[in-house]
Amino acid sequence: MKILFVSDIHGSATALDAVLHFFSSLRCDLLCIGGDIINYGPRNGLPDGLSPRDVADSLNALSDRIIAVRGNCDSEVDQMLLNFPMMADYALVADGSRRFLITHGHKFLDDNKSPWFKADVIVSGHTHLWDLHRDADGTVHLNTGSPTFPKQGRQPTFAFYDGSSLSVLNTSGETLSSLAL
Repeated sequence: MKILFVSDIHGSATALDAVLHFFSSLRCDLLCIGGDIINYGPRNGLPDGLSPRDVADSLNALSDRIIAVRGNCDSEVDQMLLNFPMMADYALVADGSRRFLITHGHKFLDDNKSPWFKADVIVSGHTHLWDLHRDADGTVHLNTGSPTFPKQGRQPTFAFYDGSSLSVLNTSGETLSSLAL
């Protein structure tokens, strides 16, 4: 299975279009969204290409291939625009025996709190700072960063799982980090 992971789109149709280009060209089976889909949030500026309706339309066209969770900027009003559920605080996805826990990160991962569920890969967003590492227990931690509002001078990013490895890519398609699973 091929999975594209993204978080913190924040209503930018421009950023989403860049990510969806790779969803198509990499022939992904599943799009996992780690929250903050439509609302740009009170602490952020207005993103380039702000268009909540276009973001919703683009994602709704793929609704049968989307697993999404709620971010701290998502609300019931956002859910009304989307044809797939996105109000859960976490989702579990399995590829064979490999288990992915997807969460935004503002609830379960603050202050390095461990989730209650043993997963092989913990996927989050929230900080807008991409990260990919394996901890001492062997759990892989992926923060997808943000294609819209990357922080600390980082590049706009998303992540890709090809069935045997996990990679963080920028929206130009360059691999920034990769880890065999």
